Amino acid sequence: MKFSNLKLIEPILQAISNKGYETPTKIQEEAIPQILKRNDILGIAQTGTGKTGAFAIPIIQLIYRIDGNKIKKPPIRALIITPTRELAIQIDENIKEYNQYTKLRHTVIFGGVGKEPQIKALNRGVQILVATPGRLLDLIDMGHINLDDIKIFVLDEADRMLDMGFIHSIRKLIQILPQKRQTLFFSATMPNHIIDLSKKMLTEPKRIEIARKSSVAESIKQYVYYTNREEKANLLNYILKDKSNDQVLVFVRTKHGADRLVKKLKRMNHKADSIHGNKSQQRRQATLKNFKAEKTQVLVATDIAARGIDISKLKYVINYDIPNLPETYVHRIGRSGRAGEKGMAISISEPEENIYIKAIEKLTKKSIKLIEGHPFPQTTKPMTAKEKKEWNKEKQARKREFLKQMRNKKNRR
Repeated sequence: MKFSNLKLIEPILQAISNKGYETPTKIQEEAIPQILKRNDILGIAQTGTGKTGAFAIPIIQLIYRIDGNKIKKPPIRALIITPTRELAIQIDENIKEYNQYTKLRHTVIFGGVGKEPQIKALNRGVQILVATPGRLLDLIDMGHINLDDIKIFVLDEADRMLDMGFIHSIRKLIQILPQKRQTLFFSATMPNHIIDLSKKMLTEPKRIEIARKSSVAESIKQYVYYTNREEKANLLNYILKDKSNDQVLVFVRTKHGADRLVKKLKRMNHKADSIHGNKSQQRRQATLKNFKAEKTQVLVATDIAARGIDISKLKYVINYDIPNLPETYVHRIGRSGRAGEKGMAISISEPEENIYIKAIEKLTKKSIKLIEGHPFPQTTKPMTAKEKKEWNKEKQARKREFLKQMRNKKNRR
């Protein structure tokens, strides 16, 4: 199967060819024809499978057939909702590439930056709008966005959307949107509350399931190093020296932990930077741009970036802190091995985190290969007073994360 077999118009095929793509991914192969037939879609696919192209390509074609590119001030025809700023920007960038010859008008809006440039773009007319929920509802309330002409609504990363507490925003949007519309619903995992939401939004949807629930791409090799807390930074340095010519995405649990680790890495002569919610949107975009341009070797990130970083050739993801939610692990390592590329996920586990490794293996139904014989093996010696203080801080952070998850689940009910 090639893109030329999917009944796509020539301007889109040319744009796809410019990106060097000939063969669609599995979800693109199955979703694009169904979307072009105007069916609702329930798409279940792990990160890195080409999901954005699966909905962006047919949306451009459908709207091009409705409007062309000659309307002076076109209405919003397609609305794409996504949970994070980084992911919204990524989707808009993909639309720009696929749209280069059809020249439909599109823009992206998100919080954390000034509203005026976004309002000016909206006032010029937009056919495809990518948005995060908060800024979208804010500009709707201010009268700058009208959704009456929406033909296609996309809810991307639905599970992450609800985990971040956006259920009330989604319910409000559903009430505002036209009832007669095409809805595309995509999620990496499909727990019961996501299934319940999809039933309220979709009409006789075509279900497209590319991967097992909470599965890891076959192209990603997984490894774990067991060590002690005080040796984690030294072990990371040891691993990075072996990968000195490669870019590495490192995940930590907290914002302050990210900044502390960057300072340590810089002292170890690594080109490192961090990305997390305490940084301004402009700073986060600049950091991500430097990483993509290979000016930074190591990017230390909190989970806000777990689904918002799209670097097609990124090979290495390292879990410096093991997540206490195994689904988070799946989302993190999905940043590597994208669209069939080879990837490598490395976890650095201290004694208190070993139980999380077991939970991950249980969820993914895969054993993570243990790396032995390294210079910083795990021992059972007791923590020092300083280490215990640091551990208690991390424990409180985990408790807050757990309570937030419980509140979100309560709100969903």
